[in-house]
Amino acid sequence: MLGIFKHNSIDFMSKRKYAMIFSAVLLLISIGSLAVNQLNFGIDFTGGTLVEVGYPNSVELAGVQAKLASKGFDNAVVQHFGNSKDVLIRVAPRDDVTQNDISKKVLDALKEGEPEVQLRRSEYVGPQIGEELTEQGGLAMLYALIGILVYVTLRFEYRFSIGSVAALVHDVLITLGFFSLFKINFDLTVLAALLAVIGYSLNDTIVVYDRIRENFRRMRKGTAVEIMNTSINQTLSRTIVTSLTTLLVLLALFFLGGEVIHAFSMALLVGVIIGTYSSIYVASSVALNLGVSKADLMPVQKEGEELDQP
Repeated sequence: MLGIFKHNSIDFMSKRKYAMIFSAVLLLISIGSLAVNQLNFGIDFTGGTLVEVGYPNSVELAGVQAKLASKGFDNAVVQHFGNSKDVLIRVAPRDDVTQNDISKKVLDALKEGEPEVQLRRSEYVGPQIGEELTEQGGLAMLYALIGILVYVTLRFEYRFSIGSVAALVHDVLITLGFFSLFKINFDLTVLAALLAVIGYSLNDTIVVYDRIRENFRRMRKGTAVEIMNTSINQTLSRTIVTSLTTLLVLLALFFLGGEVIHAFSMALLVGVIIGTYSSIYVASSVALNLGVSKADLMPVQKEGEELDQP
């Protein structure tokens, strides 16, 4: 498989304007969805009581919602969990009712007319804990991006650091937009997946940047566009093979891992696909548009170094 891409010469940079338009469209959709729909935060972040119940037969969510609304749980979030027989209910915290009382009232409401309904589990997260998790999760992502900006600046050049952070922000926003657009539950496992996506995307970007730096110093002829195309083509086999093997594992987790890690594997699937694309187009294109050149990446020659050489 590696041989397929060994001698390829794809002109990636000639398509960078189309790639930028494509990325801009995805980002606009993501930001628009985040502004309108927001994220479907899990109970880890919102706080409240989570109740899972099981029905003997398939059940319509509208009927479950109506029963809960009739008992005062108007804002309860209801969704299927795994199959159409299992239902997950999230109830916002209430000062006048304890967790046990909420679980009991929810179960009593659902058992009216259907006594076979069974309580599978009941969990509680305080609102203060939820607020702290939201704040700390956002700070963790921000600190990661700042650290990456500093690291890439020191290792390469500031134009590359801006390109790498732009690619990471691009990947995170599109992944968040995907979850917002399709109203997929966003919990701590998804936050962990986003941090993993940052690491995966950065690793891909650093591999490409390393080759670009080597070729800028080694290739005497060629424009910046030609050198970047050569570098991306030289690392393409590694990028494709790494991405495909990672995707195979994630697909196995998605289809066979069960409902518990469904959102986690979904976030990684989206992130790996977008991260592979951004390491080829977004990171390199941003650095190129900022005007990176051979002079920026040549090693600094110390004063008197030529005299010291024999």
